[in-house]
Amino acid sequence: MNFDSFFSAIEKSDLLLPIETATVSKYHIGNEALFQLPLICLIVLLMAKDKRKPRVSELGQLVGESIEGAMPGFKGSAQHLGWSANLRVRTVKAITFLESTSLIEVNNRKSRLAITDIGKRVIARATSQDNDLAYNLAQIARAYRNICVAKQLDLELE
Repeated sequence: MNFDSFFSAIEKSDLLLPIETATVSKYHIGNEALFQLPLICLIVLLMAKDKRKPRVSELGQLVGESIEGAMPGFKGSAQHLGWSANLRVRTVKAITFLESTSLIEVNNRKSRLAITDIGKRVIARATSQDNDLAYNLAQIARAYRNICVAKQLDLELE
């Protein structure tokens, strides 16, 4: 059954679907969906794969700024994800997970991330697909590169 025949069959059957009124949740729904560990793990892997390896101490802020730069809903918003304590805590959890599964290594002497071969394969698989995740990861990678270039330009101006 194709799309058109489906809708014509529905129109002929006089199907009625009861619709209940939507109730408003008493809980605040904020940007909690952005703080899911799998998404943060993929963002950290993207950053570790880049030739500009991020410092571990800056990673929470970089993840937030990259999300703000890549997703139009957060550009110029008052949320300031780069300063979110919740995002920073979840980023630390993501780093811990990635390190325990040997997807990244943290160089304690330089305090920088390094991606392992397994981590490269995981992020390559995620970005090679033709879906929304790959597109959004490409946008986040571009936002991260833009942040790094902007910081480099600021250093050259001083």
